[in-house]
Amino acid sequence: MPKFAANLTMLFSEIDFLDRFEAAARCGFTGVEYLFPYGYEKERLAEALETNNLNQVLHNLPAGDWAGGDRGIACDPNRTGEFQDGVGKALDYAQALKCTQLNCLAGKVPPNVTLDQAHRTFVENVTFASRALAAYSIDLLIEAVNTWDVPGFFLNQTAQALSIIDESGSRNLRLQYDIYHMQIMEGNLATTMAKNLSKIAHIQLADVPGRNEPGTGEINYPFLFGFLDRAGYTGWIGCEYKPLSTTEQGLSWLNGYNH
Repeated sequence: MPKFAANLTMLFSEIDFLDRFEAAARCGFTGVEYLFPYGYEKERLAEALETNNLNQVLHNLPAGDWAGGDRGIACDPNRTGEFQDGVGKALDYAQALKCTQLNCLAGKVPPNVTLDQAHRTFVENVTFASRALAAYSIDLLIEAVNTWDVPGFFLNQTAQALSIIDESGSRNLRLQYDIYHMQIMEGNLATTMAKNLSKIAHIQLADVPGRNEPGTGEINYPFLFGFLDRAGYTGWIGCEYKPLSTTEQGLSWLNGYNH
């Protein structure tokens, strides 16, 4: 059966962030993820995980000024130093939270930067980061994001991400496959995941359109969950969606799954 992790950035948003750990555990989740831990002391987060018997499944590397519109800085040749500093910060948190995989958001291609420059910078940055993390047995993930929600995002196709993984040559650089983003950009979800399962370390979900709970849109999630089981996927599936109402009222889609 699938292993579902609650994305605490998007789920339980009606309560304080540090209270979301208890809420996730109460609803049956055994794993959590969220965008960024850096606004909280790592000791407080580690305590919340331990108290509620939760696994920290994933968080992102620092991604610039999120409130100001940044969606990652890894493709920006003018911010390489900032990126490398962020790798050290993320590693510090990951060790404290016992998190074994970190996601690297490529970001939007900056003005006056060519696609070729963005590509070279991104490959160099993820190679640097993955090698730094490898010493601590932590995987680095990269994620394709749709350009409807985030116009100008550099990494937006599965094949593009896989090519970058191959070009880097880093053994611990793997793919985070976001079903929501890839339904918008390319479809063909089941075949793509099955073909590349050995390179997929983490999956995220939300329905299309709206980015709400499974069952509210066009994606046949019961089929996909069964398909992933039969294909042998054993990683986590992060629930990164916007509840239509409160989180708990919208969790009926989980009925029947061990999570």
